[in-house]
Amino acid sequence: MPDWMGYGDIAFPFLGIYLENVPKTFTVFGITIALYGLIIGIGMILAFVLVTHVAKKNGLDPDDFYDMGIWLIIFGIIGARIYYVIFSWDYYKNNLGEIINLRQGGLAIYGGVIAGFTALIVWCRVKKKSICKMGDVAFMGVLVGQIMGRWGNFTNREVFGGYCDNIFAMRLPISAVRSRDISEELASHIVDGTNYIQVHPTFLYESFYNLVLLSLIYIFFKKKAFDGEAILWYLGGYGIGRFIIEGIRTDRLLIPGTGLAVSQLLGISLFAVSLAIDIIVRVKKAGSDKAKQANG
Repeated sequence: MPDWMGYGDIAFPFLGIYLENVPKTFTVFGITIALYGLIIGIGMILAFVLVTHVAKKNGLDPDDFYDMGIWLIIFGIIGARIYYVIFSWDYYKNNLGEIINLRQGGLAIYGGVIAGFTALIVWCRVKKKSICKMGDVAFMGVLVGQIMGRWGNFTNREVFGGYCDNIFAMRLPISAVRSRDISEELASHIVDGTNYIQVHPTFLYESFYNLVLLSLIYIFFKKKAFDGEAILWYLGGYGIGRFIIEGIRTDRLLIPGTGLAVSQLLGISLFAVSLAIDIIVRVKKAGSDKAKQANG
């Protein structure tokens, strides 16, 4: 592997992979398109494909998910951006014009989940649909978006972790990443005569973790004990995974005035609450089923 990397290069030295000139953008008919946005767009399409497929298998109307999905996407993106800006205010208060610039990333999934779930509740109330039934399916689409979205982070050279020397280590040119994402620990490992940082590819970790979580939810979907349980699987499963992976990242969004990462706090809280609700509802349902059998 070379000691001096080109601006657009990305390397995985222990896997023997060296990618040259990986672009952040490309031009079509004079229009510059960000790969980040394109990948997210593809993720949305794939999410609709999966969600409508699951809806058909479970006797739900796919058209409802097209209608609802548009609102969830719009409010999800707005919520994800607002959340990111709030917890990065030290930067944005001096760069107000950057608040609406999404080309360089800056979408926080928990903000999207909060806003999207709120939109889901409102839509279901208006359309008189079951929030739990619709949500069980819809959140599988959210996971698809997250799986794809992390590859947008890859092309943007963001959402990486601290210094890494294991088989998955990734090298990025210093000039291609945001200076605020280079921690003191990373800086201390920059070797003289080189121009790169060597990091944990946390985007890859989370994308793979979400793929496993989605697969498990899809496989066990028919075995859920009650409507809404798949939502709990998503919130709890993603929460514990994010809690772990967030601890590695260098760009953690911190609660103002503390060194506590807000996504870690939310992640472990969602895991605990989701697990507790799932157990309580299952126990109550089992008791109710036994009572019905006894009376029957």
